[in-house]
Amino acid sequence: MSAITKQNYRGVYHFSPQAKWMNDPNGMVFFEGEYHLFFQHHPGGMTMGAMHWGHAVSKDLITWEELDVALFPDELGMIFSGSAVVDWNNTTGFFADKPGLVAIFTHHLDMPEGEPAVQRQSLAYSKDNGRTWTKYEGNPVLEHDAFIDFRDPKVFWNQETNEWVMIVACGQTVCLYHSPDLIHWTFASEFGEGIGSHDGVWECPDLFPLNVDGDTSNTKWVMLVSIGADPAFVEGSRTQYFTGDFNGKVFIPDGDSQNVRWLDHGRDNYAGVSWSDVPEEDGRRLFIGWMSNWMYAPQTPAEEFRGAMTLPRELYLESREGQILIIQKPAQELEAARIPVLSLKDVTVQEINASLSGLQLEAYEIVVKFARGMSAGFKVRVGAGEETVIGMDAKTEELYVDRLASGRHDFHEWFAGRHSVELQAPGEIYDLSVYVDRTSVEVFGNGGQAVITDLIFPKAESVGLAAFADNEETPFLSLEVYKLDQPAANGDNRQSEG
Repeated sequence: MSAITKQNYRGVYHFSPQAKWMNDPNGMVFFEGEYHLFFQHHPGGMTMGAMHWGHAVSKDLITWEELDVALFPDELGMIFSGSAVVDWNNTTGFFADKPGLVAIFTHHLDMPEGEPAVQRQSLAYSKDNGRTWTKYEGNPVLEHDAFIDFRDPKVFWNQETNEWVMIVACGQTVCLYHSPDLIHWTFASEFGEGIGSHDGVWECPDLFPLNVDGDTSNTKWVMLVSIGADPAFVEGSRTQYFTGDFNGKVFIPDGDSQNVRWLDHGRDNYAGVSWSDVPEEDGRRLFIGWMSNWMYAPQTPAEEFRGAMTLPRELYLESREGQILIIQKPAQELEAARIPVLSLKDVTVQEINASLSGLQLEAYEIVVKFARGMSAGFKVRVGAGEETVIGMDAKTEELYVDRLASGRHDFHEWFAGRHSVELQAPGEIYDLSVYVDRTSVEVFGNGGQAVITDLIFPKAESVGLAAFADNEETPFLSLEVYKLDQPAANGDNRQSEG
């Protein structure tokens, strides 16, 4: 057995690199039946260093094949975060007889000591479904004289204005540009002053439309903005979102956006953005994030590799108690990874625990419903002195994850903690979907309105599972437990080793 398997740091159903350091997801695009996931990668070390674009592909968002490194540093600098699109109409002139992929990324060039680094936007293109890449000879295509932080371009084709739009992080704001060809860019507007959280540098923005409550006649634009860790804030790096209108040049936030809203209320969902070019007949807005936090990312327990992605998720907008909120749901493809273990209805805690007592699981899903007003939940990855507690507090109507005793936490003073979020419009039933893997928990409450993503580092032998409730006589309405693994046809994929 390898050291990776012994340590159980590699998730069974989460993407991680075969070796070395990984952070932000980059260049997510769907093309020719494949989901592409590029990522910030240092193939020479276990912490951030000379950054490349790593590359993996999947046909089902569950099993991933890691390919050769896509983009390497050059004389213009390291390859920082960015996006990728399909140039269907050859607006760039890079392609002749069929569409191809274009990557838009930040070139980060370190300067002599005492001088700030230079960040500029550049292009690369691929004519063979992303297997090989050619950097545009005219790089960089976009520079800025004033912003020291000028990075993480996210690009999309705006059908209303028939042009490309770029949103790019600019220190404590984002800037919007437009272009006919991805090469020549015109400044349109700047957003961010006096709104949102400014607890850290703004990074990894995204901008896309979503229907409200599934109504195609009611569309709002969603802007995601991640903020970097600041030692003054225990939360570390995290992601906020805004809703509003976009006319092709200017984003106008709505009233709900005057309050800071977080995409995730755990500590470990950062720098996430959405996939480009998902087919119209599919219609979903698919998202994935880096499952870590800059507060402690370089110090997390690791063996041979460091870094993983969250579950791929579907994003929606729904009206809840007079507000329009982002709803997150695990990508439906994950149901193919389910292996049924247990299904119960109208059972007490004692009855549930009698059924759970013989189970030893490290990667699984819990789907549970219980009546509003009942404080209840589960202890997962339980072992000698270890447990991660996931539950609902009926008094505060808060969903929470308590990782105070979840396993190793000595690598950072603020890792251990209890993270919570209030459920909005919970109705008469609490419903939770809990995804547990070797080093993570992801909890979706109230149909995905409240989400908590947290890393955990339990011992390999901590595989116990138990339910709890404040009233042990009150029955849970339903409980389903599924073991999660790669689909049988792909059982030899490296992501399911061990």
